[in-house]
Amino acid sequence: MTEGVIDERTTDASHGRGDRRGLLVCLLAGLLAALLAGHRAIPNVHGFGSLVDSATPLLGLGVPPLALAAALRRSRRALAAVLLPAVVWAALYGGAWLPPAAGAGPAAIRVASQNLRSGNPDPAATVAPLAGSGADLIALQEVDEEDRVDAALRGRYPHQATVSTVALWSRWPIRDSAGVDTGLGWTRALRAVVAAPGGDLVVYVVHLGSARAGHTATRDETLTALAATVRDDHAPRLVVLGDLNTAATDRVFVPLTRLLHDAQADAGQGFGFTWPAQLPVTRPDHVLYRGLTPTAAGVLRTPDSDHRAVTAGFRW
Repeated sequence: MTEGVIDERTTDASHGRGDRRGLLVCLLAGLLAALLAGHRAIPNVHGFGSLVDSATPLLGLGVPPLALAAALRRSRRALAAVLLPAVVWAALYGGAWLPPAAGAGPAAIRVASQNLRSGNPDPAATVAPLAGSGADLIALQEVDEEDRVDAALRGRYPHQATVSTVALWSRWPIRDSAGVDTGLGWTRALRAVVAAPGGDLVVYVVHLGSARAGHTATRDETLTALAATVRDDHAPRLVVLGDLNTAATDRVFVPLTRLLHDAQADAGQGFGFTWPAQLPVTRPDHVLYRGLTPTAAGVLRTPDSDHRAVTAGFRW
């Protein structure tokens, strides 16, 4: 009789611990779901909100450990709770992995953009895959050895526009080009009019201000300035190529997304992360557009840079 009482108490205690453990998983799952759904409600103090926004797609990595913890504790309640952040993440970002809904068919215009990395030991090797991709326009940032890059591209891309450390190489004539002030204190963006076979295409090559944890004010100001410039530009067909130092999920990116479409979101598959090149966890490099129909978008691994390149195809 005594043994039966002891066993019952032991079982009750074990169930109590199991419930508490299951409750912890439920709590963590609820917090993860709330963070995914409400990350933009976090105050953007010293850029913290932007940092969380940019990292939000990676928060889905928290779901498998929580599911495993719930399974190990044999808690149905915890397993059910883990479904909540999984569903929220899928609703927010699952569509990025579906086949793109953008227009199919051959591209009339192919573009590529690459941050070369200042001090790149072999920029010619970095740009070679871009030319090999069949791009008609190649936008580069952090160009500090222009002669070496030009020697690698000039044969296929006879037309060039350069301002400071940003440059555009084109298969087609460039009718006009000028620097663009983004409020950085020195010009690190350009606007060019390319005489493409289907008509004029306005191309911006941009490298916005840097952003680091706790220091995003300069980046934010340059993005606002770029959005204002694009808003005032009435060209019917326009693309923005470059390192914007901003993830598409960042709240400060909204002024641009109100004006332009994102080629990766419309015609790519996956998040298209580009930085750091060895194991990318975010996408500061972008192809934005209006007045065109995207046919494809992707990411290209290149040597000797800390960024991967971004590519896109369009038809008129």
